[in-house]
Amino acid sequence: TVSVLNWGPRVACCVAGIRTFPSNPPEPRGAAFDMSGLMTAHGGDSLLSEAGTHAIIVVPAVLGLLFALFNTWAVSKVRVLKAHEFDEATEANENTRMLQGNNNSAREGMKNIEEISTLITEGAKAFLWAEYKYMAIFMVVFSAIIVVLIGASGGDGQPWVNGVMSALAFNIGALTSIVSGYIGMRIAVYTNSRTALQAWGFWTGNTASEDRSSNYRDAFRTAFQGGCVMGFSLVSLGILALYVTVLLFRLKFEWTARSANNTQLFECIAAFGLGGSSIACFGRVGGGIFTKAADVGADLVGKVVQGLPEDSPENPGVIADCIGDNVGDIAGMGSDLFGSFGEATCAALVIASYSADMNAHWCTMMFPVIVSSIGLVVSMLTALLVVLNVPLVGQVKGKDQIERVLKYQLIISTVLATALMYVAAEVALPSTFEVSALATNPLTKEAFPMVVHRYDAWICVVVGLWCGLVIGLVTEYYTSHSHAPVQELADACITGSATNIIGGLAVGYYSAIVPVFAMALTVYVSFNLCLMYGIALAALGILSTMAVGLAIDAYGPISDNAGGIAEMSELDGRVRDCTDALDAAGNTTAAIGKGFAISSAAFVALALYSAFVTHAEMSSVNILDSRTFPGLMVGAMLPAWFSAMTMQSVNKAAMEMVMEIKRQFDAGEKDHARCVAIATRGSLKEMIAPGALVMLSPIIAGILFGKEALSGLLPGAIVAGVQMAISMSNTGGAWDNAKKYIEAGMMKVDTVGEPVTTKRRQLSRKSTGSDEHYRYEEHETYDAVKKGHDIHKAAVVGDTVGDPLKDTSGPALNILIKLMAIISVVFVPVVNGSFGGLLFNNWWKDFIHCAFNGDHPQFGSTCLEFTGPASM
Repeated sequence: TVSVLNWGPRVACCVAGIRTFPSNPPEPRGAAFDMSGLMTAHGGDSLLSEAGTHAIIVVPAVLGLLFALFNTWAVSKVRVLKAHEFDEATEANENTRMLQGNNNSAREGMKNIEEISTLITEGAKAFLWAEYKYMAIFMVVFSAIIVVLIGASGGDGQPWVNGVMSALAFNIGALTSIVSGYIGMRIAVYTNSRTALQAWGFWTGNTASEDRSSNYRDAFRTAFQGGCVMGFSLVSLGILALYVTVLLFRLKFEWTARSANNTQLFECIAAFGLGGSSIACFGRVGGGIFTKAADVGADLVGKVVQGLPEDSPENPGVIADCIGDNVGDIAGMGSDLFGSFGEATCAALVIASYSADMNAHWCTMMFPVIVSSIGLVVSMLTALLVVLNVPLVGQVKGKDQIERVLKYQLIISTVLATALMYVAAEVALPSTFEVSALATNPLTKEAFPMVVHRYDAWICVVVGLWCGLVIGLVTEYYTSHSHAPVQELADACITGSATNIIGGLAVGYYSAIVPVFAMALTVYVSFNLCLMYGIALAALGILSTMAVGLAIDAYGPISDNAGGIAEMSELDGRVRDCTDALDAAGNTTAAIGKGFAISSAAFVALALYSAFVTHAEMSSVNILDSRTFPGLMVGAMLPAWFSAMTMQSVNKAAMEMVMEIKRQFDAGEKDHARCVAIATRGSLKEMIAPGALVMLSPIIAGILFGKEALSGLLPGAIVAGVQMAISMSNTGGAWDNAKKYIEAGMMKVDTVGEPVTTKRRQLSRKSTGSDEHYRYEEHETYDAVKKGHDIHKAAVVGDTVGDPLKDTSGPALNILIKLMAIISVVFVPVVNGSFGGLLFNNWWKDFIHCAFNGDHPQFGSTCLEFTGPASM
């Protein structure tokens, strides 16, 4: 028998090295409160008391909300004036600096910014409210499914109570995810126009100056602070909502140290993560279809056919494109990472609930939530570097410094978190404690425990933390136009769209190699130290600095929208140069954010998979089982099926958008509202089928084919989904930045019109000068490739092909793998009970034998007594 998860005591001892597996857990140590009331003495350890646990979780979350409010106030100081407000400000001489230039030009520019910003805001609100109506119906229907299936499964304890409580946790998680996404959208549409004003230099009187350093500084800080509002409000709300839910459920299940009710409590809490990711699935898919349908339509007709610049006011699809950035890249992404946080935390809590030692102390049980709270503090300290405009590490004075400052945010937050997570482990975990293994003793059905140290848990968090940084840096290398892969991709555009697309696919596949090795090493180390609990902690480590990661991620779409507003408002070309530089860095940070989400989803799904196998009482998973291997194959196919559905949905909506924009150009019309309506209708219609595929696949597999088939389905989806998600996201990001590399004037043609490729520049640097063909002239003497050139058109085609890869299918795949896993955990009582495996219990084999041979192996010569599954 070949097994992938059949870890008996001897194998576990070999894997864990010197670890031991005592037969009986240690006795509870004596406890005494110290004077402060926040710490409790447990034997030789001094751990957080229950009051201290409340404080270390709630206080950072409240501070995070206050920090978000502070950044909202800071962004609001940059005012967007209506026409009458502009006139009043002029008459009152409120800001004399803005009158130094052409007042009529300033008035017209402000008027355009305000009108365009209002159109984007109203369109985004209308789409989200329409989407939320669908989500509300889904929440009601799926809540009923949870209650009925879990209640009727007849599982351990009180199945109907468990069903109701799971449905309640599901709805709390779903509502929190909706609120988080809506907050992100509102702050994004509020900030994008203000970022455009800062890039213009309106309020600093720097609209006409040659020195644009203050414009870069102020625009960058405004966009980043807008991202901070989303990042810190989302993480703070997530921590508070989850912790309050745990406290409320604790009243119902009467949580006490080492009680059997504790496992039941946290299995119901797991539905909180299910709610968050369910909303994220529809938000990512629906928002992604909207934004890419508009983007593809606007690009193909506007830039390729009509030869217009990006975001030209003459293009009727541009408003829909800007709306899509806010509902897909902001609201959808916010719900996505909230779901990752909820599922990672719930996975760790469920696994910890099987350990008697971890159930002995409330602070130890809540260590996964404490990790997120400490990460929130680290994120605040790191973000302050930009908010306070700290030189070198937090200040931007030109386009060449933007990526560096954003990279510092990732590196500094990782270093600070490494130190502070050790403090968290010291105050929340005993010096030694037991964690439960995935495998169970086939005779006793009890999990084999393993004794670990608190520093083992800290190492698991830190390994995940640094794995996330490595993935971020690798992603930056493959998607930033500061590095060779994107520059070479721009060179590929010289010979046309085909070579650009071929090269982009190769870049995406290459970009998956190092992240997968990093994740594999993280899984190996984490499992050896703390078994599956360690893998869940590694996922939390990646997400621990999620607040600053979200701020960086949201910064990108805000900058992108700012550039669109500047172009449509017909501001000075230097304004667009500033926003394009911000946006180019934003594309890279968006790819980094997707890398974090994908890697954390892989760890979360693996941890949830272990919880599923343990709760389903499976002592091993045999991949050669006639039920498991087919499940594995089908699971590996699901990401491809899901990607095909989402890409085809974008294709359908984009084709309709292209035809409408072409019609409007031919008729001389410019109807933004009609384009928005087409994108809205297409996305809401097309998001249902992919969402249903993800939600129903594990339920149907478990009910029809049993837990053995489902135990193959999940790892198949995880392994295939991770590879596809990374390569698709980075392929699209590389194509986008190759286009921006050309648009920024970095691609040159020499005096005879021959393109100066990256390879040619490298060869010319090595040349002695004797070879006239490769002699390197001063780069500045060459002419830049203009927009509309064949090279630029090839780059636009590649960017258009990459749009659904990086913003729809790729990011949604991480939701697929973790959502399938959390659904399996929530519905374990169903697949492990009387409903599980209706078709794979061999009754159909007996039926065939009876039909062809006239007898039945169980009932003898007559088939009359055979009545199907009920008789078996």
